[in-house]
Amino acid sequence: MSEQQQMALPGDEAGSETLQVALRAEVRQVVYSNAENGYCVLRAASASEPGLVTAVGILGQVTPGEMLELSGRWIVHSKFGRQFEVTSFRQTYPATEHGIVRYLSSGLIKGVGPKTAEALVATFGTAVLDIIESEPERLLEVDGIGKKTLERIRESWGTQRDIRTLMLFLQSHDVPTTYAARIYKAFGAEAVERLKENPYELAYLVRGIGFRTADVMAMKLGLPPDSQVRLEAAIVYALFSMSEKGHLFFPEDKLLDQVDRMLEGMESAKLRQALAGLLERKRVVVEEIGTADVQRGVYLQHFYRWEQETASRLYNLVSHPAPTATLEKVERGLPELEAETGIKLSHEQREAVLGAVANKAFIITGGPGTGKTTITRMVVRSLKKAGLKIKLAAPTGRAAKRLSEASGESASTLHRLLQYSPEQGFSINEDSKLKAEAVIIDEASMLDAQLFVSVLRALPLTCRLILVGDVNQLPSVGPGNILSDLLASQVVPSMCLTRIYRQAQESWIVTNAHRVNDGQFPGEDSKAVPPKKDFFWVRQDEPARVQALILQLVCERIPEIYGLDPKRDIQVLTPMHKGEVGTQALNTMLQERLNPLRPGMQEIVRGRTTFRPGDRVLQLRNNYEKEIYNGDLGWVTSVDPEAGEALVDFEGRGVAFEAADLDELTLAYAVSVHKSQGSEYPAVVVPMVTQHYIMLQRNLLYTALTRARELAVLIGSDKAVGIALRANDAEKRYTHLKVRLQELFNQTQLF
Repeated sequence: MSEQQQMALPGDEAGSETLQVALRAEVRQVVYSNAENGYCVLRAASASEPGLVTAVGILGQVTPGEMLELSGRWIVHSKFGRQFEVTSFRQTYPATEHGIVRYLSSGLIKGVGPKTAEALVATFGTAVLDIIESEPERLLEVDGIGKKTLERIRESWGTQRDIRTLMLFLQSHDVPTTYAARIYKAFGAEAVERLKENPYELAYLVRGIGFRTADVMAMKLGLPPDSQVRLEAAIVYALFSMSEKGHLFFPEDKLLDQVDRMLEGMESAKLRQALAGLLERKRVVVEEIGTADVQRGVYLQHFYRWEQETASRLYNLVSHPAPTATLEKVERGLPELEAETGIKLSHEQREAVLGAVANKAFIITGGPGTGKTTITRMVVRSLKKAGLKIKLAAPTGRAAKRLSEASGESASTLHRLLQYSPEQGFSINEDSKLKAEAVIIDEASMLDAQLFVSVLRALPLTCRLILVGDVNQLPSVGPGNILSDLLASQVVPSMCLTRIYRQAQESWIVTNAHRVNDGQFPGEDSKAVPPKKDFFWVRQDEPARVQALILQLVCERIPEIYGLDPKRDIQVLTPMHKGEVGTQALNTMLQERLNPLRPGMQEIVRGRTTFRPGDRVLQLRNNYEKEIYNGDLGWVTSVDPEAGEALVDFEGRGVAFEAADLDELTLAYAVSVHKSQGSEYPAVVVPMVTQHYIMLQRNLLYTALTRARELAVLIGSDKAVGIALRANDAEKRYTHLKVRLQELFNQTQLF
């Protein structure tokens, strides 16, 4: 059993001692460390214990050579044996020469590697840490250390000293020390003083720390429960929480009710006073909405600005005239283009192509089989023939790849098109416009408010904007409801494609997607037999049985009958992550069936996930340095258990992942429906059980089915599918873009 696997996870203890004991130990090896939650597995030496002991718990950033004063209990893990479960700890500097060498050469202090660490200890002995602290200039006495190296050591040591001070402060206030590095990055050397002044800044500025963590610290610091700073922070936190559900604003009365419940009772007058304080300091905007269900809406300031700016910039783009000569060229050249491509456009398709060319902004929407791909291809070729410079893009890498394949032209992600970097944001912006005369964006239903306003900032007023997407799919992960709001406003010209073409009519995947969208149960072709049959509904609701069916279908029946590769061609799409038919359980079981550990094969264990060469993996968030994005699929090509590293192939490009980066990856034999947006697979298997009732929605089932190209298998009961079909308003989002656009465009009738 490799040391990387020796991890205790909650609920795995076979037996344990309840007595809390103290243990002083020197860290010898950090076997595992999760940068997100601070969970660590250490091998440490203690004078009171024979050999090395395994310590597990939330320890944050620890370094080989450090001395730890641990409090906790001994447990017996069912798989890995006796371990020390840490409940609290204190870090101290190592006291022995060997410990100091390990500490200094761990990479913690920039400019010091193993040889330099040995030279420092050989020169100064155990006093070296005191010398670095008090007399750092004496390090110049050591061969190989010059002024530049000294400055790096001095700066790095000062940073570590500040972080250590911060960690002691966090420990004393029951805040996980895992956040120390992020807090220090946000506040620098003033971190402790800033937190004493207003601990709620944690929730505002440090990713991963929410209101509740900051609130614990604030209460320990003695802030009154009804202090205005606390109530203001609670309101802002509630608005951020609502944005994670897609809302740009939230009704004022519902917002204050929610904050009242969150704080377990608070006077209404004090909550309104806190809201007024936020309004005065421009943290929020309160606007009269005046609809039947919302009188006043509360926005976070930047959400309000995005929505206002979106309406304004779109109006300016549309109202700037387009050359009529382009439309005339395209109209004359369409018959020739149809002859070249062998595509005979229907009246509806022809109108869509001409509409995209004639208007400064145009939307093409429709379900599967309605010809969006054909129209996009013809629009691209028409504009190119007319001499226009075109850019094609989509919100995700896989969607961009599909757009490129469909159009025959190069396409990129929007982040790459606008040259995004974490440090500078979008380099292509209002000050440095995109060099394009037409921009076509596919999968427009995935556009959120921030990304869409960033696109509009980058477009010159002379540019055309063409959005292509299916408005009935799941909306964007981020806040906003861009495509739906644009169509509902009726101020941007659009073409809603409704005709299903002959080839698509023969597909029961397409037929059932439209049935689901209309609120009807899917049907099956009673005459077709595999492998001609492209849709199955297996009625079953017992989660354990559904799980067994998924394994059988993916690993045996579909590959045997349809000749598909179970690892590359078949994708399980499930509504949730937890449960017997959630992504976590299914990925573990599918991995054991499709890519089991074989003699000589290496693996890396990270939390509950094991990575092996040959595994299909999913990128969980955007990594702009590696140029891989949330939702990208890759394949593990090699792993190095000793270094904790993996090499992953993304579309033919090898990307190295260090130990700290592996939390960005997860197995992808089964993924959530939300993560599948913008993708397409030869075959999909979709479990739909009542256990997942909270997530069952019509647009979720519709999105899942429309991911399938050749085969879709639905596994679920009539009851579960019925719940999804009836849940058609579950995704209502509070936005006001539709009204803003109507008010702005109706000032002067453009059409």
